[in-house]
Amino acid sequence: MAAETILVTRPLGQGETLCQALQRAGFRACQLPLLQLEALPELSAAARRSVQGLAQYRRVIVVSGNAVHHGMPWIERYWPRLPPGPAWYAVGEATARALRAHGIQARTPGIDMTSEGLLALPELQAVSGERLLIIKGEGGRGALRAELTRRGARVDELACYRRGCPGYAAGEVAARLAQWQIDVVLISSGEGLANLLALLSPAETSKFIGITLLVPSSRVAALAHRAGFRQVITAENASDDAMVRALGDWQTGAGE
Repeated sequence: MAAETILVTRPLGQGETLCQALQRAGFRACQLPLLQLEALPELSAAARRSVQGLAQYRRVIVVSGNAVHHGMPWIERYWPRLPPGPAWYAVGEATARALRAHGIQARTPGIDMTSEGLLALPELQAVSGERLLIIKGEGGRGALRAELTRRGARVDELACYRRGCPGYAAGEVAARLAQWQIDVVLISSGEGLANLLALLSPAETSKFIGITLLVPSSRVAALAHRAGFRQVITAENASDDAMVRALGDWQTGAGE
C-alpha cells in the first residue's frame, strides 16, 4: 500500500525537521505554509519600556520559538547581560530549547504544551501583585494575560512579530491538495486552520471537508469540528515527536 501523504503547514523554514521525521516513519511529506511571520520593524513605546525594565519583572513567559527568535534580539540589544531576577517560562520544550541557546533556563508545563498547561503550573497559581511579562506575537488568544490578570498579576506584553495569511493565488491551495493527493493536513494552530479556510473557496472547502486533519490540541480540534471537518486526529502537543506518534496511532487504528 502506498504511504500516506502528509501536508506540513508550519511557517516557512520551520517544517523541515518534521518532514524528515515523517519520512523516517514511512510517510510522504509535502510542505505548504499556512502561516506567514513578519518581524516588527520597531517596538511600540510600551513594549520598549518593558524591555528596558526587564529586571523589574518577577516572571517572563515566552509563548513560542517565534517569540524567542524575534524577541531575544530586542532584549539583548538593551541587556547584553540578562538580569538575574526574572524566572523564565516557556510554553513548550522547543521554546525552552531556543531559550537555552541564549543562556536561559525556562520552566515548561511538560506534555501539555499549551497556555492552559502553563497556567496549571503550581508557581503560577498565587501571583497576586507580581509583575509578569509575556513575549509573544501581535494579537493571539489573550488567554494567558486574561487568566494571570484575574489571579491578580500585573501583566505586560512584548509583541515582537506579527502573523498573517500567505498570499497564495485563488485556487492554489486546493490545487496542491489535489495534485499531491494529500491524505492528512497537519495544522499547527487555530490561526493556521483559519487561514486554510480563508484560502479555500466555499466550493473547495466542501470538496475537501472530508480530508483528515492532524491538530496539536483539543482546543484546535474543537475549532476544526466546528468548521465541519469530520476526521480530526489530536496529538498530545505540537512537537515533532507527538505529531509523528499521533499519525502512527491513527495508521494502526485504521488497520494499515
